[in-house]
Amino acid sequence: MLKAILTGHSRGLGAAICNELLGRAIPVLGISRRALGDVSRNAELLEQVELDLSAPAALSAWLAAGELSRRLEGCSRLLLINNAGMVEPVGPPGVQDPAAVARAVSVNVAAPLMLADAVCAQQRAGEVRVLHVSSGAGRSAYPGWSIYCATKAALDHHARAAALDGVAALRICSLAPGVIDTDMQAAIRATPLERFPLRERFEGMKRDGSLASPEECAGKLVSFLLDDGFGREPVADLRTLS
Repeated sequence: MLKAILTGHSRGLGAAICNELLGRAIPVLGISRRALGDVSRNAELLEQVELDLSAPAALSAWLAAGELSRRLEGCSRLLLINNAGMVEPVGPPGVQDPAAVARAVSVNVAAPLMLADAVCAQQRAGEVRVLHVSSGAGRSAYPGWSIYCATKAALDHHARAAALDGVAALRICSLAPGVIDTDMQAAIRATPLERFPLRERFEGMKRDGSLASPEECAGKLVSFLLDDGFGREPVADLRTLS
């Protein structure tokens, strides 16, 4: 049986990915701080766990209690989509709140790596595909985004190193999905210029209609995840895939 684990499934790109998976009749275990209320199709295939991924101790306790193992019983093919992420804190060094830095590293790095290890341990006898939702910010540096850039670069390098380990059942890729019209983009456009000097670039993309829709991106992302070529390269960009 094929099953997907999706973090940050309750809004934005995560909600679109969730509905895309359900629309393809793929059961989903969604992990997020809040539940997804608007399920377009096959809601009976969705199981939701409300868990704060900014608290590594909470995720660690959930895994130690065997909750993941229980929910994956009978699963022979597993997809893990590490979608949950946060762009804050934004600003140059010296103005970043330490607690916000810790939350960003927990959500953007610690939780994806913890879950990747957990699913590999769980699925030793079956295939595991791990997709980290990364960003172009992990490959190019931007002023004001030192924390976001660093955390996304960490996902890219994790995928590269994990691929070298040669775990037979594992296929892994850290994928930049492009610039998507979500609440995160709205938050970026609302950031003061002194904290994010490139804000006007993103304002222009919104005005020009060049932001991808979450639904369009989700369809391409899931198709790539299910494709035979997934994991051939550990780092990829959705916009350049044929």
